[in-house]
Amino acid sequence: MSLMGRQVQVVSYPVGQVGPEHFEVVDVPVDPVGPGQVLVRNTWSSVDPGLRLRLREAAPEGYFVAFPLHSAMDGIMTIGVVVESRADGFEVGDTVWHALGWRDYAVVDASAVQLGGLGTLRTLDTSIAEPQWYLGALGGMGLTAYAGLSVVGALKGGETVWVSAAAGAVGSLAVQIARLHGNRVVASAGSDEKVNWLLDDVQVDAAFNYRAAPVRDGLAEAAPDGIDVYFDCVGGDHLEAALDAMRRDGRVAICGSISEYESEPAGPRNLFLAVAKDLTIRGFRGSSNLDLLHTMQAELGSALADGRLQQRETVFDGLASAPQALIEMIAGRTTGKTLVHITDAR
Repeated sequence: MSLMGRQVQVVSYPVGQVGPEHFEVVDVPVDPVGPGQVLVRNTWSSVDPGLRLRLREAAPEGYFVAFPLHSAMDGIMTIGVVVESRADGFEVGDTVWHALGWRDYAVVDASAVQLGGLGTLRTLDTSIAEPQWYLGALGGMGLTAYAGLSVVGALKGGETVWVSAAAGAVGSLAVQIARLHGNRVVASAGSDEKVNWLLDDVQVDAAFNYRAAPVRDGLAEAAPDGIDVYFDCVGGDHLEAALDAMRRDGRVAICGSISEYESEPAGPRNLFLAVAKDLTIRGFRGSSNLDLLHTMQAELGSALADGRLQQRETVFDGLASAPQALIEMIAGRTTGKTLVHITDAR
């Protein structure tokens, strides 16, 4: 009798807010393992803001493709344990990462390049870190935070860096990396609880709740002398405020634009300041900076081990909770890395 597994599938594309009605969990037969492949029982799966962009009939040009309806959702980073292997270099019992998430079993081609190379099947050393940390600080989230600061030259220290969505998966790492490299760090988040965590636990230099007052006002109070670098996870009015606050020769690293994921784009209206102030605005993707992966893992792994870096997680239990995890994350009701713990694989 063939092995049966479950996977989350998209059944309709949301217009506006994502809801549970846009997904279903279906039982599917697991394909037999062929040459060069491994069967993985997934244990942890990632939930990321960028998934919202793929819940459209057409994803943004140049981005990862839209999720097809009534099909497996390929391209979601996942941790699991090898239960059968026909691929050299992978043994039963190995902990691995790959990009076939939101399902409890995956047959993975060991040579297939996934997510620009970041999601290609790879064994993980769980003696130095918890498995799920490879979906956060030691994986794509850590790489995105580290690469964004790197591409705008913010790892040299001595500057004022503002990070938006600073209690999220990437933002919470970006503020800590910027601080570890000797910058003055300003953070913004969407609740007083998150702001207090950033001030008290992460120990940023200043933080504000962007829902409590206009972003421009909160930033002016937190950084009265202006900013040198803006790590942008939000876009819209946040990017507009950053352009106002930028010192001459300032730099912006655009990681995402979550303010536009479920609504029409809005702003910035002051883009000419990029000319007036000689600013650099740089978009980037973590998967385009794989050359930094080993450096990032060594540096952040050491910081995790000695307590200089925090890996905060919001965990949802069970495969069926994945859509709700995405809904909660987009609404700003999660802190740190949002994860699904797939505890119920059969």
